[in-house]
Amino acid sequence: MTGLRVIDLSRVLGGPYCTQILADHGADVIKVEPPAGDETRDWGPPFHEEDAAYFIGINRNKRSVGLDLASDGGRAVLMKMLETADVLIENFKPGTLEKWGIGSDVLREKFPKLIHCRISGFGGDGPRGGNPGYDAIIQAMTGMIAATGSPESGPMRIGVPLVDITTGLYATVGILMALNERARSGKGQFLETTLYETGLAIMHPHTANYFMHGKPPSLTGNEHPNLVPYSIFAARDGNIFTGVGNDGTFRKLCKEIGKPELGTDPRFARNKDRIANRAALRVELEAVFKQHDAEPLCDRLLNAGLPAGPVQSIDKALTNAHTKYRGDVIEKDWYKGVASPIRFERSKASLRSLPPKFSEHTNAVLEEFGYSKQQVDDLVAKGVVCGRERRR
Repeated sequence: MTGLRVIDLSRVLGGPYCTQILADHGADVIKVEPPAGDETRDWGPPFHEEDAAYFIGINRNKRSVGLDLASDGGRAVLMKMLETADVLIENFKPGTLEKWGIGSDVLREKFPKLIHCRISGFGGDGPRGGNPGYDAIIQAMTGMIAATGSPESGPMRIGVPLVDITTGLYATVGILMALNERARSGKGQFLETTLYETGLAIMHPHTANYFMHGKPPSLTGNEHPNLVPYSIFAARDGNIFTGVGNDGTFRKLCKEIGKPELGTDPRFARNKDRIANRAALRVELEAVFKQHDAEPLCDRLLNAGLPAGPVQSIDKALTNAHTKYRGDVIEKDWYKGVASPIRFERSKASLRSLPPKFSEHTNAVLEEFGYSKQQVDDLVAKGVVCGRERRR
């Protein structure tokens, strides 16, 4: 992505997650923050020099400019920055840019090659058009919470902000598709990803199942609605997760754990039989698994080509031998983060700069756009451009 310039007006998670992906792979991402800063700077503890880990985890390789877009002067600076931009990404409430006189129609006329990506909760139209969107609320509204949990726990929120993150991923894909189309047509375009549509899109296989049989999913805890075994099982010193995708793999699993007869037992021979006899199969498998420690058992199954993994906490995930070997944790000075999972042969991701302090790069960035130091100082004095202190 070297040579790509991205003006990032987004805050919180979906947009910053998207632009960190682009930044990791060489894009020049200029993070334009409101005078109060990206609110996730305050989403702690823990903190590093007053910036929360939440913010630090999704804003590396970016430059920060504090800019008051609610002012005419701030919007004039933005328009100057867009003259050389390839991508604009924002997550304002739909209609905000239009209210400021810089909606998608205006941007298309002034910058015909610009890719304008908007992330919103529900989109700009429809019964909920313009409503605010939050990850957990979308999990609730798209059936995700209702499909997660067990009869004992009741419905449960998924423990990571899956909707926000996946919306950021869809935004990245959309931007790359738009850039590819622009290479042929020479024209930019507006694209939108919404939390709501993302929530619906990632509800597989529950949506597919519902379209087929018309039944909402029941609460099955760690069980898979379509596959058995595919769940957590108790071992001697902890838990493992093992999953079986077909009948042949199930027979191989049974042979590997010394119970080949289970593979031909009429209760378990086919997947539909195993679904009908989940509880009985669990008793049989856990009787074997409880004779073994979790990690050695999983190593044995994996080496035999069978899917299995120990259920472990994040500290072990970040420090195990495979994570270290693959270089999945990157470090620079005080910073640690998870490396980009996109691994190219030649154009590799890199950690070039640490997450920025608020408005850290205002002078340097604006000078690149032709502003003199005196002009920048004047803009700061007028409150159009921010210094290093946030206006709380």
